[in-house]
Amino acid sequence: MANVFEQELSKNTVFLDRNALSQSYIPDHLPHREAEIERMMRCLAPALQQKTVNNLFLYGKTGVGKTSCTKHVIEKLLETKQKHNVPVDGVYINCAINNSKYQVMLKVAEYCCPGENLVGFPFAALFEKILNYASSKNSNMVIVLDEIDKVNNLDDLMYALTRANDELKSGHVSIIGITNNALFKDELDPRSKSTLCEEEMVFPPYNASQLQSILEERIRIGFKPGSVDESAINLAAALSAQESGDARYALKLIVKAAEMTDAQGAAKILDKHVVTARKSVEEDIVFDVIKTLPEHQKIVLRAIASLTSEGSKVRRLGEERGELVLFSGEVFEQYEKECRKMEKSPRSARWCREYIRDLEMLGLVTTTLSGKGVRGNTTLIKLTFPPDKVMLALQREN
Repeated sequence: MANVFEQELSKNTVFLDRNALSQSYIPDHLPHREAEIERMMRCLAPALQQKTVNNLFLYGKTGVGKTSCTKHVIEKLLETKQKHNVPVDGVYINCAINNSKYQVMLKVAEYCCPGENLVGFPFAALFEKILNYASSKNSNMVIVLDEIDKVNNLDDLMYALTRANDELKSGHVSIIGITNNALFKDELDPRSKSTLCEEEMVFPPYNASQLQSILEERIRIGFKPGSVDESAINLAAALSAQESGDARYALKLIVKAAEMTDAQGAAKILDKHVVTARKSVEEDIVFDVIKTLPEHQKIVLRAIASLTSEGSKVRRLGEERGELVLFSGEVFEQYEKECRKMEKSPRSARWCREYIRDLEMLGLVTTTLSGKGVRGNTTLIKLTFPPDKVMLALQREN
């Protein structure tokens, strides 16, 4: 039997370094985020002077550089710490994985007490470990909570971390919260919100020319010279700008197009490869976006997908043209039904409207105000992806 591994290794490929094309790769230079990086550094600079650092919250769509910029800034912070021998610590936690207040506190405590088995310790004991560490080291601890809105019992966690400084005689704890849900703070308990004292930054989507330069920089280190046609780069950037200015989408398009190029034994990635790649990448993107949604946005999306696929009692505009456009009122009613099925307490109609706006910002739905022929004023909602794919992505998340 032929050695498939040897065959694969001997194949011609357009790739030079696939690691440089992965989502987790943090390049030395982050194009078009210089201003955001500078502002973040200025926010954290007091830590190097052993002064109080305000909590910082970063907002923006998926794929606009929030996580990459934060990791880059924390890396530079720790490099400067080493150079000047200043007691500063940076702890990064992915809250999509560590999604409870206990798991987050455990991760921070494990950083503070390397080698200790802390699993099973009470929440209060873990908190005490963190306080002892910060106090004994006189450390300014910067805790990064990526996808912070995914944490269950977030109120309790935020209240504990932000009030830690009241109990510290030396040292300080500050938070960098990263989220694509600009409204998550509005759902916090007033006691948590009052202790945040945060600074806020919004990361705008990339435009087509910015995405083009981002792709060119990654292609330079990730692909063999001359293996990507310039028009293919321009097309991938334009398609990604249309999708919401997501750099991850642009990279996925190019990587998938490269895989197709290799499979065909071709030497260059062309427009046709990008066009074909788009079809398969869209499903991945739907899942990637949906998995980052807060709980109630997922329930609203489920309601929209369910109504789109199953229909409702209300005759919708555009139905004769095969377009399924829903009324905001029926979406809210279906949202309440979905909440009851899942034994969740539904939010108000106002919150449902806010969730729909967030879904539109992420490109999952489109909305328009009703015009002539519709009694009263209402919002018309249309799902932008096939409902079966959306439901499949939601099921994969459960």
